[in-house]
Amino acid sequence: MTLPIERARSRKPITWLTILGVLLLPAAVGGILVAALQNPTERLDSMTAAIVNLDEPVTIDGQMTPLGRQLAAGLVEGSDDLDSNLTWVISNKDDAADGLADGSYQAVITIPEEFSAAATSAGTAISDGGGKAEQATITVTTPKDGLVADDLITGQLADVAASTMGTMLSEATTENILVGFTTIGDQIGDAADGALKLANGARDAATGAAAIPDGAAKLASGAGELGTGASSLASGLDTIAGKTREAAAGAAQIGSGLTAGGAALGENVGGLKDAMGAVQTGTASAQDAATQSKALAGSLGTLAASCDPAVSGPEFCKSVADAFTASQTLATSAGTASGYLTGAAPGVAAIPGTLDTLVSSMTQAGAGATQLSSGLTQLADQGIGASATGARGLASGATQLSSGATALADGATELTTGLDTLATGTGDLAGGLRTASDSLPSFTDTESKSLASVIADPVSSNSSMNTIFGPTAIPLLAAVVLWFGGLATFVVMRAHTARTLTSRRSSATLTLRAFAPAALIGAGQGLLVSLIVQVVASYDAGTWWAFAGTAVLAGVVFAAVNQALVALFGGIGRWIAALVGVLAVATGLVSTVPGWLAGIGAALPTAPAFAGLITASGSAVAALVVWGVLSLVATTLAVTLRRTTSAKAVLATA
Repeated sequence: MTLPIERARSRKPITWLTILGVLLLPAAVGGILVAALQNPTERLDSMTAAIVNLDEPVTIDGQMTPLGRQLAAGLVEGSDDLDSNLTWVISNKDDAADGLADGSYQAVITIPEEFSAAATSAGTAISDGGGKAEQATITVTTPKDGLVADDLITGQLADVAASTMGTMLSEATTENILVGFTTIGDQIGDAADGALKLANGARDAATGAAAIPDGAAKLASGAGELGTGASSLASGLDTIAGKTREAAAGAAQIGSGLTAGGAALGENVGGLKDAMGAVQTGTASAQDAATQSKALAGSLGTLAASCDPAVSGPEFCKSVADAFTASQTLATSAGTASGYLTGAAPGVAAIPGTLDTLVSSMTQAGAGATQLSSGLTQLADQGIGASATGARGLASGATQLSSGATALADGATELTTGLDTLATGTGDLAGGLRTASDSLPSFTDTESKSLASVIADPVSSNSSMNTIFGPTAIPLLAAVVLWFGGLATFVVMRAHTARTLTSRRSSATLTLRAFAPAALIGAGQGLLVSLIVQVVASYDAGTWWAFAGTAVLAGVVFAAVNQALVALFGGIGRWIAALVGVLAVATGLVSTVPGWLAGIGAALPTAPAFAGLITASGSAVAALVVWGVLSLVATTLAVTLRRTTSAKAVLATA
């Protein structure tokens, strides 16, 4: 079934099949592009990548640290934020090279031998207090004939893996530093406490040292007096030593005399014993004489009592009486002598033994006196003399002690000043250490882990993007395919009727009659593209209705613009329309295009459509309406120009 729509550059009529083809073209192109480019990370398992792990593990604090193996495991495990992951193969150099060459692998990630050493070099340098830190690197290799986005995908995965590994290492290093802050703070606090105690002790020492000069002065005075006394003592001891030597000489003489006297007395003991025998005999004779004298006195007494002067004569009686008196005296004297001799006899008898004992004692006393002489001599020479020498040394030492005590007093004064300064400085040190301790942060293990995580990765995004093309990819593709749909419409259809010159209708009517079917096709294209996008992107109802409305309006406006380009410039207009589509793609993919090119892109009719498809707005709708109206005006002017001709042209067609 044909339609009353003229085909461009042909008299063959347009059928419904042609219209359907033009209508479905943007939807088909857009559907293919969106399906191919939307969320490519959901189909990562269709790509195969090899991991070549050449890393040599390092040992830290006695524990092996195979970071290359951990990175490889992380790549194979994938991310919790993505539903799919590349198909990873653990390989070697030769197999990886062969896989790249024959297309088995779309990428090869090589972890070098020094990866672990370099990755841990920063922490090691901090721990050791020196050393060179190196950056760990991994190599991503893709085949020369790989697809355009494959490098971007694998490179992005490798960057994320390296970044994650770096964040993990940074967290561990930072956590150790934060824990070190807490430990250092505690240690500085302990040092501050110790410095405070030291300051207090120094202050007490200064107080004690302040008392030293007075004591040292007293010590110096006492030591001087001690020196004087020791000198006097030495002189006295010298005198004592001399007298002791004299006593030793006297003792030697006494010993000699006692020894000689004992010997002489011993020689006279025998004669003394004979004399003692004579004394004993005399005692017996005295006793007999006393008895006889007493008897004589008795006889003379009797005679005197019986003597009669008359008989014997007075003279005889007087003589008897005198004899009697004399005999009594004699008897008394004899008795007394006998008593004395009798009492003295035991003592006299003991005298020889006593003399023997005396002789022995004198002999021993002589030996003792001799020994005493020797001891006194030794005492004088070794004891008292040595003491005198020691006393003189004591005097010298006391003099030195006095000088030292004076120096001690002077030094103690300086010590007091120094200790006071030390106490002040140590107090300031304690205050500074306490301030430093209070200023240093202190963290629990949980706080250290949390803070280290934030420091290692201080900035995050709430974006849930998991595609490398961004959220504007669908609006850009939709705008571009609708533009090329409008171009396709006027590749098939005429911008105005071939009977423009002879038609009696107005130029505006002719323009609208050619525009009407194209507008309907453009609106249908916009609606179909919106439906395809909804299937892929699953917009919410409000967003989709806004998107669909803008897409329908863009389809209608793009039909008007393409109609104007063809009406004004013919085939060149279609060429210009193709450039507009290319410029729309070029300026919509990335913001780093040159400024002049970005300016051209902003002036194109695709720019408001692109903006409105991203976020529906009145300004975008107004701009599209302006473009549509201006395009219809331009087409009307072109139709008007086509309605004039020369006589030569009329005759040529006759």
